[in-house]
Amino acid sequence: MKKYIIGNWKMNLDYAEAKSLLQEVAKAQDSFDKTAEIVVCPPLVYISVFHELLKNNEWIKLGAQNVYCENNGAFTGEVSPTQLKSMGVSYVIIGHSERRQYFGEDNKMLLAKVKAVLKQGMTPIFCCGEHLQVRKSNVFKEFVMKQIEDVLFELSADEMQKVIIAYEPIWAIGTGQTATAAQAQEIHALIRLRLEKQFGAKVSTQVPIIYGGSMKPDNAGELLGQKDIDGGLIGGASLDAESFAAISKVSE
Repeated sequence: MKKYIIGNWKMNLDYAEAKSLLQEVAKAQDSFDKTAEIVVCPPLVYISVFHELLKNNEWIKLGAQNVYCENNGAFTGEVSPTQLKSMGVSYVIIGHSERRQYFGEDNKMLLAKVKAVLKQGMTPIFCCGEHLQVRKSNVFKEFVMKQIEDVLFELSADEMQKVIIAYEPIWAIGTGQTATAAQAQEIHALIRLRLEKQFGAKVSTQVPIIYGGSMKPDNAGELLGQKDIDGGLIGGASLDAESFAAISKVSE
């Protein structure tokens, strides 16, 4: 399976900084694993400019951090799937823990977003994961599975094959706790098994399951070496072109 190295820049960088970083990433082309899918997800306000800047660097795919579920209408401040598609966006992050926590996005909204993105031929990156309190309660496996079941199991098998799942161990991001490669692999394997039971072996082996728990150059090798970890949704390390490239190369 192709490896996915996806940079989530979150709400960071002013325009000059963002443009400079994209140019640094483009110049570092030879430092990236050419067999991997390299994606950058800048703040939405930069999408149109990045679309133009990437026309000569098609090896970098453009992703969005958010989307609304309608194609047009009186939804002030939102961005539609058709608008993103027209700007060359290929991937859209949906259900990130920060969207769930700070903006109250529920499963009904997330399903609508996933379907709207699929309808435009873009790839949803569906996030799931548990907070520390859930992890300590020892029902974290059921919690993560329910996030997937309540949204993705409403899709057809054909639709499911076009989705990327990103597992975020929220309890290990910025908390001082550390998720081991074995802990990450355990959940990834469980997700794949659950997909197989619902959609069959063909679908479960084709859906990329990537890791979103503070992947860095020094831990990427062990993580990406796990059987069921197909890439990374990378936050802080993607804001440094050298680190971003290094992560892509560790299991080349």
